[in-house]
Amino acid sequence: MPDKRIENLNVTSEDLLGTPEELKRQHPSTERTVRTVQDGQKTIKKILARRDPRLFVVVGPCSIHDVESAREYGEKLCHLAREVQDTLYLVMRVYFEKPRTRIGWQGFINDPRLDGSGRIDEGLHLARELLVDLADNTLPAAGEALDLISPQYVQDLFSWTAIGARTTESQTHRKMASGFSSAVGFKNGTDGNLTVAINAMLTAAKPNCFLSVHPNGHVAVVRTKGNANTHIVLRGGGGRPNYDSRSIQYCEKLLREAGLPQNIMVDCSHANSGKNHNRQIEVLNEVANQIKAGCQSIVGIMLESNLVPGRQDIQPDKRKLKYGVSITDACIGWDTTREAIMALCETLHLILPHRPGTLDI
Repeated sequence: MPDKRIENLNVTSEDLLGTPEELKRQHPSTERTVRTVQDGQKTIKKILARRDPRLFVVVGPCSIHDVESAREYGEKLCHLAREVQDTLYLVMRVYFEKPRTRIGWQGFINDPRLDGSGRIDEGLHLARELLVDLADNTLPAAGEALDLISPQYVQDLFSWTAIGARTTESQTHRKMASGFSSAVGFKNGTDGNLTVAINAMLTAAKPNCFLSVHPNGHVAVVRTKGNANTHIVLRGGGGRPNYDSRSIQYCEKLLREAGLPQNIMVDCSHANSGKNHNRQIEVLNEVANQIKAGCQSIVGIMLESNLVPGRQDIQPDKRKLKYGVSITDACIGWDTTREAIMALCETLHLILPHRPGTLDI
């Protein structure tokens, strides 16, 4: 029994959650779900290994806050994915958790009602239900692993996973990533430091052990064999972008010196766009030009996109929220997204098949 004289002095309540096994029974994977996730994981790993010449594109809302608009976005993206599938492999950005430098809305799993009530139980149910629906529609999903427990409930449904700039330096997140079935992209630090991401990749590739939650809900010691399918994500930092050719070459040099594959994804948002959502297209075009000029290391792109451009603040009256507009970082709208991806496909469809078939490490 806890000794209330010295334990939990600042804790107001401890609400029990159902186990990961229980949630998966309530929202089970269908055969189509499993096939979508498997195909997504395998395809991205083939791209990283240079056994698939396509570029993979993680595109979608900065964060999910409304399931209905997320489903509509997924429907549109699924149709677009089929149009560009010979050149680009599209993966929907489905981020349920948001890291915060100070305070703010912490994401759909933590606060699905957008009111600070912290209904994590409800958030987990809605998140898993959405991921199953997207996979049943043959759309692979990408997420960011922020919390150390929630992946036990939903991680099986992601085809690609990011470790964010604020957590790449976390030893616990590196260990957790070493056990993920999906490929993992480590972002450079918020100050632009690349070494933290490279160290994270080296750590994640090795066997690790750490405390987590077993599917039956018990605390468990998890032991991993290591995850070799990792790469770096350049998102700029310290107020400076790092997607220009000189920055790419410098990143290639650091990866080569570390004995790591020269696999780079460029995040067109954040510091790379100067936090101006419209400038993501400038970044995208510059990256496409680098690939045209012979750059071999860029294998992925990330775009923050929603049904409607811009952003909005959370309103006390949720009925006043605009449908399809981000409540976190500003996003480009769907029409701009479609136009940009079609243009990228047109630019690269004759170039990507002729990239070298082997990776020079």
